[in-house]
Amino acid sequence: MRLARRQVQIESERMRLRPPAMADFVEWCELRRQSAAYLKPWEPTWSADHLTKRGFSNRIHWVQRSISNGTALPLFLTERDSGALLGALTLDNIRRGPAQAGTLGYWIAERFARQGYMREAIRAVTHHAFTQMDLSRIEAACLPENAASRRVLEVSGFKYEGVAQSYLQINGRWRNHVLYANLRGDRRGRSSAT
Repeated sequence: MRLARRQVQIESERMRLRPPAMADFVEWCELRRQSAAYLKPWEPTWSADHLTKRGFSNRIHWVQRSISNGTALPLFLTERDSGALLGALTLDNIRRGPAQAGTLGYWIAERFARQGYMREAIRAVTHHAFTQMDLSRIEAACLPENAASRRVLEVSGFKYEGVAQSYLQINGRWRNHVLYANLRGDRRGRSSAT
């Protein structure tokens, strides 16, 4: 499934979700810098060039290739009225054929957290993935102690499926993650970690 970058835009009640562009660099960099202490406990270690223009340019090239190749859908969350950047969400590792699946990753700036933006974004992207991209399964993982992330997944229709040992390196350590999934036409009923 090949998509032109300009064609990908998802609307929700309060947001526009769209691919990042080079023009977003300054706002993105400032948002990440301001939220660094809030984000770093939950993310892989930032590379040395994470907040540089060159690093961001490399990210934009990856975004364009990924969307064109149909392997990922990286989106910035922007407020509909002001256009302000709130965070980002990526539907990555898109697998076609018998799997028809993808993996969800996301972050929100600290000052926009706990306002329902990420729940709204996850629901909009999940709907888009099931209805427009013909995916059957969306997976997500987070650290077991990340109660906010677990909650946003659960209220967005994702169900707990188990634990992946040494799933990702977070702050330089291999960490276990809890796994969630949302299935198109899911009939499993409510499920959460016990």
